[in-house]
Amino acid sequence: MRLDPTSLRLFVCVAEEGSIAAAAERAHLAAAAVSKRISELEHGLGTALLRRSNKGVEPTTAGIELVHLARGVLHDLDDIVMRMRDFGGGLRGQVRVVANISAITQFLPAQLKSFLADYPRVDVHLDERVSTAIVRAVAENAADIGIFTACAVDAELETFPYRCDELVVVVPGGHPLAARQSVSIREALDFDLISLQAGSQIHLQLVKAASEAGRVFKPRIHVPGYDALCLMVQAGLGLGILPRSSAAPYQDTLGIRPVRLDEPWAARQLVIGVRAYDSLSAVARLLVERLREDA
Repeated sequence: MRLDPTSLRLFVCVAEEGSIAAAAERAHLAAAAVSKRISELEHGLGTALLRRSNKGVEPTTAGIELVHLARGVLHDLDDIVMRMRDFGGGLRGQVRVVANISAITQFLPAQLKSFLADYPRVDVHLDERVSTAIVRAVAENAADIGIFTACAVDAELETFPYRCDELVVVVPGGHPLAARQSVSIREALDFDLISLQAGSQIHLQLVKAASEAGRVFKPRIHVPGYDALCLMVQAGLGLGILPRSSAAPYQDTLGIRPVRLDEPWAARQLVIGVRAYDSLSAVARLLVERLREDA
């Protein structure tokens, strides 16, 4: 059987969307045409790739393996095209970057602005995920570059130091801790806490720290990002823990105050992770080097 890149792209799209209809809409094709492609792929490979139900579709074990293999093949094919286009006059291409919220809110805006000003024909596709999901995305070739906290590495990736950030406790004005120069996690746990989503590296660290202190971490509210966290702190619903630079923009507008978190793990190292630097496209290597310049 000759594998057709179009069929592979459609299969990956169906697996990601969980629906043939949604994949067809994304690919601007009729659902019947997509379904026919998938059936031909299953027939040619001699195995079922999808489990179909009234709730949609999900990959079989063979289908999950094909998603991983197809992403690698399709990325290599795209890379061939992009590298050849580079010779057409001016470096061009696209880079898939996934980063945690700390990197996105503190460091990436200025760096990407500078990079894209130097390489206007390069497109950067940026996605925000928790650190553990970023490692997985890079390992599975769903992203070219990942930026995450160093302690989240659990796969064989090449990593480079990126930036350091400092976690602080954010309190509303007038709070008993607002006049303190520093506070321990044990003291912070005496108050209601607002947490980022479960699975984020900060949330995992707080669960671990509470356990080591003989406490159970039970946040009053989970929020999706730092802006929501700061608004909840301003409303007096609890304390928050986030990087100092991410809290800074809200200090004057919301009247909140960052207090130093007196814990060794409050100082965090962020890293850049790739599957293999030498196999990156030219534009991805350029972006990695630009990110590393300021490390």
